[in-house]
Amino acid sequence: MAPFSCPNCHRLLHFEARICPGCDFTLGYDPASDAFLFLADGATTWRDGEGASHDLVVCANNDDHGVCNWLVPTGDATPYCRACRHNRTIPDLTAPTVPERWGKIEAAKRRLFHSLLRLHLPLESLAEAAASGSGLGLAFDFLYDPAAEQSGTPQVLTGHEGGVITLNLVEADDAQRERIRERMGEPYRTLLGHFRHEVGHHYWSRLVEPDEAALAEFRTLFGDERADYAAAIANHYNSGKVWTDDYVSFYATSHPWEDFAETFAHLLHIIDTLATCGGLDMRLAPFPGEAGDPAVDFDPYRADTETLAARMRPFAFALNALNRSMGQADLYPFHLSPAIIAKLDFVNRCVQAGRG
Repeated sequence: MAPFSCPNCHRLLHFEARICPGCDFTLGYDPASDAFLFLADGATTWRDGEGASHDLVVCANNDDHGVCNWLVPTGDATPYCRACRHNRTIPDLTAPTVPERWGKIEAAKRRLFHSLLRLHLPLESLAEAAASGSGLGLAFDFLYDPAAEQSGTPQVLTGHEGGVITLNLVEADDAQRERIRERMGEPYRTLLGHFRHEVGHHYWSRLVEPDEAALAEFRTLFGDERADYAAAIANHYNSGKVWTDDYVSFYATSHPWEDFAETFAHLLHIIDTLATCGGLDMRLAPFPGEAGDPAVDFDPYRADTETLAARMRPFAFALNALNRSMGQADLYPFHLSPAIIAKLDFVNRCVQAGRG
């Protein structure tokens, strides 16, 4: 996402900011205006950069647990913000390590919701879906798995079923997540990546499954999702499959549903990365194989796939080079082949068609 600035002193902010590092005023993010507001010392009204007041209150998860910096309209039907109202289960907060891990999970989830809101995708909580009769609500169960602390093998599996995304809190522990990543042979494993992948399953149900033409094209590109899912996952790591340029990740080879979810996640990776580059006005010197000087002079949330892929290539190389200069692994350890770009294009067209 593009960086934000303090509405009072204009200091650049990270999306997780709650206090401005420049003027020390209290900050809150308003998803309706996609901007931070500030609360001056002794004030009771949130104000924007023009000095206008806004009738908003902090999310209940900030009041109760200190894990959210989003704002809610006063008198809204729920005291929770656009992201937190989708929580169905929060973890047992009495365990010593749980509050910090849950805070990391909520921060990643808010970044996911920022993308979904900027893309104008249909987004209903379970209560909203019940009221509308759509039956297509999205909810989260965040579960603490004490056994995983000792064994390193989670008993609660991260996944999606029927609009409910389950996330094991062990994924918020950097050391544990790295052990799982190495054991599974993955080049990339993050909390935000989990959210983007699992919500991809939700949007397959919303954007692809009900659309006969989209479903037919999906089966041509990704394969037939009616193949036995449980058997495919069980056989995945013992199947002798090879990660080829037809798939954005090795896990994507397991089943067409997983291929779609991995591709959906990578579309969000690309869009948000380019939005950040564009917001910082990052430009590259003439890049071999690219026309002109690469820059993000377009809106990534509405761009066509050809434009996204063409700009991601040079910026991914540059960002990977920066990571390597710090002794870190590649920031984006993936290759966008023509087959992968075709799948990304399908997902992007579904997303654009699904804009509310």
